[in-house]
Amino acid sequence: MAKTPDLKRGQRLSDAQRAKVGAELLKRYEAGKSVRQLCAETGYSIGRVRRLLEDAGVTYRARGGAGRRRAS
Repeated sequence: MAKTPDLKRGQRLSDAQRAKVGAELLKRYEAGKSVRQLCAETGYSIGRVRRLLEDAGVTYRARGGAGRRRAS
């Protein structure tokens, strides 16, 4: 997997960088990683990861993961 750039809080990405990083995160997400796992791998906030995924055209999976059941 490609390395994502290390960013300080509030540091901005250029449009080209946003597209490249967003595509990489989208690839990982579509391979089964959760948004929280992507945050842990990259050090980015949930908000930043979600914005990059949305800019890359993500279709989010349902929340909860496999095996989650309703409380009786």
